[in-house]
Amino acid sequence: MTNSKKLFAPNAVFVSDQPKQDLVLKEVYDNLLEQGYVKGNFLSHIVKREHNFPTGLDTSTLGKNIPNIAIPHTEGEFVNTKLIVPISLTTPVVFHNMINPEQPLEVKFLFMLLDNDPDGQAELLASVMDFLADTPANELREVFNFTDPHAIYAFLKQKFEDKEKED
Repeated sequence: MTNSKKLFAPNAVFVSDQPKQDLVLKEVYDNLLEQGYVKGNFLSHIVKREHNFPTGLDTSTLGKNIPNIAIPHTEGEFVNTKLIVPISLTTPVVFHNMINPEQPLEVKFLFMLLDNDPDGQAELLASVMDFLADTPANELREVFNFTDPHAIYAFLKQKFEDKEKED
């Protein structure tokens, strides 16, 4: 697994009250661009990719009342770093299911993957999937409803560090 100290950055954890997917992605992009994490053409590519290859994940298989999530990402050429960007949504936003792209899903939390290594996204995605599989349902419910970026950062950093120690 990747070093968790490099997986999350305190200034790249967001809480958004935007009502639509594209607006959430734009709001986060503006912040990421300002901090140098992504390139100027990142937004158009992540929006296009999300429309063509949805990343919504139905979390009902993980436990009762766990909010659905999405894992938006795009090619490494539009990114300057390797990072998982957690985004809590104050109200659910519609994404589409990655398994059944026609199915709309109300999503409450995003793990945006940034990886400037063309082959690296699989590793970040595996880290997120391991986190989902290994974290008790009550803790997933809790973190996916957090509205404090500092609490989100501290929780995820701790969980990913604990996982690293086990590996």
